Amino acid sequence: MENLFEFADDLGPIKIVHVYDPKYGLKAVVAIDNVARGPSIGGIRMAPDVSAEEAFRLARAMTLKNSAANLPHGGGKSVIFGDPKMAATKKEDLIRAFARAIRDLVEYIPGPDMGTDERCMAWIKDEIGRAVGLPPEIGGIPLDEIGATGLGLKASVEAAMKYCDFQLKGARVAVQGFGSVGKHAARFLGEKGTILVAACDSHGTIHNPKGLDIGKLIALKDSGKNVADYPEGEKLSVDAIVDVECEIWIPAARPDVIRKDNVHRLKTKLVPQGANIPFTPEAERILHENKVLVLPDFIANAGGVICASVEYHGGSQAPALQTIQEKIFANTEEVLANAKSNGTLPRQAAVALAEARVKKAMALHR
Repeated sequence: MENLFEFADDLGPIKIVHVYDPKYGLKAVVAIDNVARGPSIGGIRMAPDVSAEEAFRLARAMTLKNSAANLPHGGGKSVIFGDPKMAATKKEDLIRAFARAIRDLVEYIPGPDMGTDERCMAWIKDEIGRAVGLPPEIGGIPLDEIGATGLGLKASVEAAMKYCDFQLKGARVAVQGFGSVGKHAARFLGEKGTILVAACDSHGTIHNPKGLDIGKLIALKDSGKNVADYPEGEKLSVDAIVDVECEIWIPAARPDVIRKDNVHRLKTKLVPQGANIPFTPEAERILHENKVLVLPDFIANAGGVICASVEYHGGSQAPALQTIQEKIFANTEEVLANAKSNGTLPRQAAVALAEARVKKAMALHR
């Protein structure tokens, strides 16, 4: 078992719960970081190689994300050890068993994340009466279908343009992780005139300096195929996405994909972080020194949780989309302005903003 006490500080976590149910082969970890602003919202991630440390780090990112977005929620996250592509009946049994196990963790509201979707949230809601990211048939706003997180990334890029030396129209985009976040980010940015030159998934990278047809690539992925099946372009390894020259490089997959050992390979100018904690702190410092603007994850990719909060409090899709764009544009502007005036990294400015709001809320509690 990992020693998570080394990560603890005055913000949290308040609970780390390990879940085990041998009947269903369930192994999971729930991290509830901070609830000063309200019950925690955070997704359920399913993968064979998740960890308790990953759950906590993502829960802290959610605390900062929800606070920075000024939502009445704290941060939490859960991870389930398993293959998300397992048989549907087995997955339903596993998710329902997990839901029953967290019934009494009322300070945690689960939502979808990598490896889980709105159908999984429906199973959880059916078991314990609380979840976000639900299917529209039971009152939810379909986060992945409308591309809530991708829309927020687009808004963050638009806010950052005043700090960049290139125009959005004609800017080359590379997406690391062409899934529910990455494909919509490419789509929304493409509507602003950017050119998708490369994309990757877990099976490979497709690269075409002349541009990829985003609609065709999304249709290909939605049909169950991989980006490497796209017919027009050079097929490369998964890791080759790091080397693609572009103006905007979007990480939209797992944590720590850019580190000290590979950060020098990036050839880009702007990084709106679609994934949670995709870069190590050292990698972000190196990029900052090299004049690459990195938009912190919990500022840029908050679209999904903003949408989830609107849903949880009874709102509908139209105001959710408007709220996403307004909040993320304004927060990105504020963070970048503070970073410039204080001479700090954007992440430092973002953390200061979010932590100040959390601590103000904590001061109101006994």
